[in-house]
This record gives sequence, structure tokens and C-alpha cells, in this order.
Amino acid sequence: MGGADIKRLRTRIRSVDSTLHLTKAMELVASSKMRKAADAMDKSIAYADAAIEIINVLAACRDTEKSVYFRENGTGITRLFVIAGDRGLAGGYNANIFRLTREYPDAEIIPIGKRACERYGREVISSETVNSSELLEMAKEQCRDFSDGKFDRLGIVCTKYVSIMTQEATVRWVFPLERNDDNKLPGIIFEPDEISVLESAVPEYVCGILSAAVRESFACEIAARRTAMDSAGKNARDMIDNLTLRYNRARQSAITQEITEIVAGGNAQ
Repeated sequence: MGGADIKRLRTRIRSVDSTLHLTKAMELVASSKMRKAADAMDKSIAYADAAIEIINVLAACRDTEKSVYFRENGTGITRLFVIAGDRGLAGGYNANIFRLTREYPDAEIIPIGKRACERYGREVISSETVNSSELLEMAKEQCRDFSDGKFDRLGIVCTKYVSIMTQEATVRWVFPLERNDDNKLPGIIFEPDEISVLESAVPEYVCGILSAAVRESFACEIAARRTAMDSAGKNARDMIDNLTLRYNRARQSAITQEITEIVAGGNAQ
């Protein structure tokens, strides 16, 4: 191996080492964001669970079966919120969301997250910074459209947090609501009546589920990026070790060759 090859190995080692510093920095940033993201996720899920519990109670009331939200509109149109990340370098996080979305080729898409908005050509809505008031307006719009019969069912394509190492793309269906005939009524009296309370609660219910999906998906993005950068760092260190071994062998070979040439030159004299 000549001097040019030794120089190329030295340059490659420096390049990989620079990448290693970058992946380590990104891993640290992800780790610092993880606790805040997990806290926001837990609070949003708790709120969504409470909203779901209220809707389940109302869905068990006989009078609420007249509500438009239990209706199948017959349009055959599916509308999906698609929640992806704002950035890449998060393993298969974004790819898994888009792969699942492809199972609904005729669906109307409402993207959240820069990568999703860019993919579907919509105005960018950040999955990290979108706030509750924005999500409530989006929820109210979907409630109006469903009431007007513009689509048949509403779902949310998002990512479920299983653990720091595991996240799963999933679909959460929102509309139409399902009857809950098995639920025992707790003797609650609703004023002015059950159906009025249901229809006023539904936008908050949709907002709660959507908010929980966004916060949970963002926590999954951070966890996936942290794992991806940790894996990339390990691969970079392995690559540096391998390149360093090759570099040392090349240097040793070059030095041995130089000594041999010197010795041979001395003998020739």
C-alpha cells in the first residue's frame, strides 16, 4: 500500500471521527428532549383517556344514537391525519408512517409534521410546536365536515410509544363513534339532554385524541432518533477501529519496505 493509500485512510478516519462527534451531539440533544416529550405525552394521553371515558358513557345513552356522529354517511371517503416528524435521521420512524398510509391510497390526507406536509404538498405544521388551540380548530373542522357528510370515517396515522427502543406505526379511528351498549350507566343526569352534551363534547374528544397522538408521535420521534444516533455512533467507532488497524498495517508495511530498500541499497554499494 503506497503513500497515497495511507493518506486516503488518514482522511477517511478524520471524516468518520467528525461524523461520530455529530451523531454523539444529536444523541445528547435527543436525550435532553426526551424527558420533556415524555411528560407532554403522558399528560396528553391522560386527557384523551378522560375524554374517551366521557364519550363512552354518553354513547351508552339511548337518546344519543340519534347523533350524527354515529352515522355512516355512505360516501365511502376516508380522511386521515398523518403525523410524521419534522426531521429525518430517526431510523424508520417516518418511513413506517408513510408505509402504513399507503394502505389507504384513496384517503384524503391532513398532514402534521414537516416531513408529512412536504410529502403531501401542504402548508407546514410542525409536530413539535403545534399547539392545543390549533389542534382544537382542526378538530372542530373535522366535526363540521363529518356532520355535513363530507366523509365516512376519520382516522389518525401515528406512532405508538411501546418503549424507548420500540415504536409502532398505527391507525386510531375517530369517526364514526361506536355505540357502547354494554356500558352500565352510572346514574348521571345530563343537562339539557344527553345528545346536546355529546355533540358539545365531541370536538374536545377529537382534539384530545389528536393531541395525544401528536405528543406521543413526537416522543416516538425523539426516542427513534436517540436510538438511531446511538447505533450510528457505535458503527462509526467500529469503522474507526477498522480503519485505524488498516492504517497502522499500511504504515508498518511502508516502513518495512523503506528499511528493505535502504538495506538493499547499502548491500549494492
